[in-house]
Parts: sequence; C-alpha cells; structure tokens
Amino acid sequence: MPGLEFDIAHLLAGGLVLVSFMLLYQDRISALLNVFALHAFVLAVSVAWEAHIQDAPHLYVTAVIALVFKAIVIPVALHRIMRRLGIHREIETVVGIGPTMLAGIGLVALSMVIMLRVTEEADPLAREDLAFALSVVLLGLLIMVTRRNAVSQVVGFMSLENGLVLAATGAKGMPLVVEISVAFSILIAFIVIGIFLFRIRERFDTVDVLVLDQFRGDRR
Repeated sequence: MPGLEFDIAHLLAGGLVLVSFMLLYQDRISALLNVFALHAFVLAVSVAWEAHIQDAPHLYVTAVIALVFKAIVIPVALHRIMRRLGIHREIETVVGIGPTMLAGIGLVALSMVIMLRVTEEADPLAREDLAFALSVVLLGLLIMVTRRNAVSQVVGFMSLENGLVLAATGAKGMPLVVEISVAFSILIAFIVIGIFLFRIRERFDTVDVLVLDQFRGDRR
C-alpha cells in the first residue's frame, strides 16, 4: 500500500520536527540530552522506514549508526561529561522560551513554503521529507543561536546534522561511503568537543559562552 507507506514516512519525518521543538523547549541540560536521544531514535526509525520503502539496504546501515552512536553512545557520553564538569543547572537562553518557540514555528512555515515551491517536479515523498528536513536544520540552528551553554550548542549542531541525514535519505539516499565518513567525522568532532569542554572548564570554570565573551573583552 504505497499511500500508507508514504503516510508513515511523513509521520516519522514530522515527528522529528516535533522532537526538535521539544529540544527547543528544554531548560535543563540533562533533559535536553534525553530529548536528543529521542531525536536520534526517531531519525533512526525514519531512515529504516525509508530503507524499506525505497528498497535501499545500505540505508539500514545509516539507521543503525544513528541508533547506536547518536541515540545511545553520544547522549550517555555527554551525560558523563556533564557530571565530570559539574554541570547540573538550567540552560541560559538569549531570549525567552515563548519568543523562541514562535520563531521556530515561523521557520517551519518558511521551510514548508520554500521547499514545496522549489520541488514541485520532485517525487511526492521526497518533497515532504525535504521540507521536514529543512525545518529540522533551521530549528537546530535556532537552538545554537538562542542557547548560551556550550553543551546545548553542541546538541543543536548534532540535531542540525540529523536534519541533513533526513534530507539525504528522503532524496533517495546517499552512497554508503559518504554515510560512513560522515558518521566517523561526527564521532571525531564529538571527541574533540569533549576535550575542548574539559579545557574550558579547567581554564575558566564555566561553559557559559556569554561569560567567555566577557572574559575576552576584559583581556582586551
């Protein structure tokens, strides 16, 4: 039943947008990491479903990578980093949650309007998936812009990358070599970010980027 298969694919992609809003709403770091694990899990299920309806076995590898590394390994490691750094507090925001959520709704509407117009000749499944994927990417950028804590900005970056993976799979997938290289690049970046956060904590006793900006201004 192609219609039902497409509906489920759109439901999963839309669910990823919904979880992105949940990321945007969180005000505590531990809750943010838990919701990111859910974000990665929904991505893994969505990619696995795309692999099924596209008859693309290599996408199952992408789904497994998303499930193992993004839904399990990275959130657990970030929780450990958070405990090592002694970060047990609320997330500092540039603006309030209300205006941020309204901005997120506006970005999703903009994504739908732009993507559905520029992909009129594309496959129906790809059109909606690309629109949802662009929404996830823009919401990830919004998380990075509106959060002052370095850990939350890392989560925003990784959720943005989840949107890129959704876009690639919705557009009939991408070569397996590219998928594996992207996964290892993310893993390496995560290790570097972890070391970087430890160094910041040791040097400045904080990971609040606003405080770091003030310190930089004082040094001038």
